[in-house]
Amino acid sequence: MPAKRLAIAVALSLPGILASNVHAQTITIRIGHQSMCTDTYPAGVAIKGLHLLEKYLPHTGKYKGVSYDIVWRNYSSGAPITNMMLANKLDFGVMGDYPLVVNGAKFQQTRNDRSILFSMTAYNLDGAGNSIAVPTSSPITSVKQLVGKDISVPIGSSAWGMLYEMAQQAGLKYSDFRVSNQTPMVGISAIAARKIDAHADFCPMTEYMEYKGTGRMIYSGAETKIPYLHGVVVTRAFAQKYPEIVVAYAKAVIAADRWIAENPYVASKKMAAWTMIPKEVLYLYFSQGGYLTPDPTIKAKWLDTLAYDHGLLAKYAHVPPLDMHQWVDANYLKTAYQQMGLNYAKQAETLKNPQGDTDMPPQIWVAGKGIQQYGTNAAMFQALGKLNAKGQDIDAVYVYDAQSGLKMFGKTAWYVKDGTSIDAYLTKGEALREQKEKGGKVLSYTQLRAAA
Repeated sequence: MPAKRLAIAVALSLPGILASNVHAQTITIRIGHQSMCTDTYPAGVAIKGLHLLEKYLPHTGKYKGVSYDIVWRNYSSGAPITNMMLANKLDFGVMGDYPLVVNGAKFQQTRNDRSILFSMTAYNLDGAGNSIAVPTSSPITSVKQLVGKDISVPIGSSAWGMLYEMAQQAGLKYSDFRVSNQTPMVGISAIAARKIDAHADFCPMTEYMEYKGTGRMIYSGAETKIPYLHGVVVTRAFAQKYPEIVVAYAKAVIAADRWIAENPYVASKKMAAWTMIPKEVLYLYFSQGGYLTPDPTIKAKWLDTLAYDHGLLAKYAHVPPLDMHQWVDANYLKTAYQQMGLNYAKQAETLKNPQGDTDMPPQIWVAGKGIQQYGTNAAMFQALGKLNAKGQDIDAVYVYDAQSGLKMFGKTAWYVKDGTSIDAYLTKGEALREQKEKGGKVLSYTQLRAAA
């Protein structure tokens, strides 16, 4: 048995350890999460809203008679969560891949303090979730047009890391852009007021702007083909003192992921009530074929991804070294899976490829009636025409990119109509390339809706 797992197993199997320090105590659990970042919800908003941590916290053995004080603190990005953890003001932190890497590296820069990555939350294999948006009326359609322009981003976030990836893959330099630090809400307001040329952010900011009609995506993190990840870290000091609580937290993440996956329609409405993100945007992320695949397991590919992320940040952002073996510890999560009667090894081998979603049925969220789906985009637009004729309100329309399988709002997609066939694309550029290769006519959602 590996040393880490043996240490956890010993700690979990000896109820007398720390008993004198725990009995008749109130244990405070301080959690930093992000109510504006959808990929953190399985380890934050959903656990808090469903009271899942309370459900799984231990109350036997050395925890008999213990009461818990769970303190949830909400942040706009991952960087301030790391700062608070380093200051010993938080025990757990929920954040994206780049902030996770920075968290681990900064802790390892200290003499004795360390953080542990013990669970993921959800993922997109291609990298969708991070993106760059411009004002709806902006003439900018590609990242190369942003050279010399003002781009805001939450510095230290996963979207900040994406800018480095985007620049590298486009043959540009990060310094080619005038980058400023803005929180998600400030960035959204700046785009709406056209005070900034572009805003880069994590999920679901661009989709939120598209839903509100103020912003338009010009670049998706899916173009990087680098997986988009979020996860949970805990301070080593807390984990060593209360390993059973870390296992309880892992169980809560598992339960939250399963709750979301089993009924994303209900989950989206619930989580919208707990946050300021509209249900239609959350459904875009969590529904079948949506941006995110709920899954807490720490896959071998994720270790490669995090190592790649660290290499990029070390090169361009001077992030200190990170010993992945010392930082990542899946044993708390494996213990949680085992105690819940679930197969960790099987789930850890499972990967959802978004490109398998290109033939997913388009959907209409009919106001007051829920989700209706159709066999083809053409059938969906015919149904949309009939609903419009009846004066039926529509909450949202969802289609899938014919190339990437990315789920999109129908109103922001571009389409190629060839006879009775209608294919959807994320950008007009993609639609024009498809038209050039295969023929047909490029149309907007508004044009197709008017013709329905």
